[in-house]
Amino acid sequence: MTFVAPAVFDVARIRADFPILERTVRGKPLVYLDNAATTQKPQPVLDAIAHYYTELNANVHRGVHELSERATEAYEAARSRVRTFFNAADTHEIVFTRNATEGINLVAHSFARPRLQAGDEVLITAFEHHSNIVPWQLACEATGARLRVAPIDDRGELMLDEFERLLGPRTKIASVSHMSNALGTITPAREIVRLAHARGVPVLLDGSQAAYHMPVDVQALGCDFYVATGHKLYGPTGIGVLYGRTGHLDAMPPFLGGGDMISSVTFERSAWNVLPYKFEAGTPHIAGAIALHAALDYLTSAGLDAVSAYERQLLDYGTAALQDVPGLRIIGTAPEKASILSFVMDGVHPHDIGTIVDREGVAIRTGHHCAQPVMERFGVPATARASLAMYNTREELDVLVRALHRVRQVFG
Repeated sequence: MTFVAPAVFDVARIRADFPILERTVRGKPLVYLDNAATTQKPQPVLDAIAHYYTELNANVHRGVHELSERATEAYEAARSRVRTFFNAADTHEIVFTRNATEGINLVAHSFARPRLQAGDEVLITAFEHHSNIVPWQLACEATGARLRVAPIDDRGELMLDEFERLLGPRTKIASVSHMSNALGTITPAREIVRLAHARGVPVLLDGSQAAYHMPVDVQALGCDFYVATGHKLYGPTGIGVLYGRTGHLDAMPPFLGGGDMISSVTFERSAWNVLPYKFEAGTPHIAGAIALHAALDYLTSAGLDAVSAYERQLLDYGTAALQDVPGLRIIGTAPEKASILSFVMDGVHPHDIGTIVDREGVAIRTGHHCAQPVMERFGVPATARASLAMYNTREELDVLVRALHRVRQVFG
């Protein structure tokens, strides 16, 4: 089988922009294959962080001095950039959070809880990250609602007919990963939204994984909420994004109270600020938002369609190469998947796999990947997971495969 990268995608040029890829680990060139946990950062993102703290450092929104005005302009420009990246209808539909987890908690607390009563239902799927399970469990426990779970098949695909069957008159919201972090499965998000909306059920999509692998258009998807996290979008940690439709956000009470989310405060009562500030209490991660702007610019300049095509061919190459390792079994074989190679090896615990390949300079993730129900579904305690990004290469996958043969030698 021949694997040919798209001619328009220059991975060598991309790699040159990521300083950390030049370092060595245990005396070997770093092969970083833990991108589903967090991606590395290109130089423009690092520069944006340094520029904020050396040239703009001031609080935003209320200052009348020049630094505050310039910091506010940069912060709001980042919000505008996020709007265009996800094609939201308006900037006030973009709320900055700490991460996708906070975004899901915000929706569960401020949108779902006031609408849930005993006997109502929240629908998720069997391949959700814990961040898209626990907030709904808390909401259900507080209200007497019930959590329903749509199953997945042996390939790791959502059983769409079962998802549709579980959409009932008591379903108040569906919350589904756009792409599984443990399996790489890409869900039929537009069809999920269509089925749910046909029954009057709003939908949250968790784009933590999908957003840095493929173009995302929230208006085309039709979802009510979409969450993403900056540190997987080649941006910094501590910054995330919640997209919400204006009507929903207007009707929702604040998630956190404090400064900047109010329009007035007395000891008797407080009134809330306009969108999106109603949901952004306290001093935000200003540097993080500005650096996220730089990350989205960088990712857009690389071309998300080209990135997606390159990563698809890289995934195909890696899938074929891993299957040559004796006793290795890939977990998650859906035809619609991206950039995740989760696997187990006969007679070897995933933690031992990770330890040995680390000696060869290869960074992978081992464990349950904050998706313990997925592990239970496939009857394994954990997997080893190699996850790809736009700066990875076939040569790095070859290094991984050689390291896995070394694992096989050690454990027989």
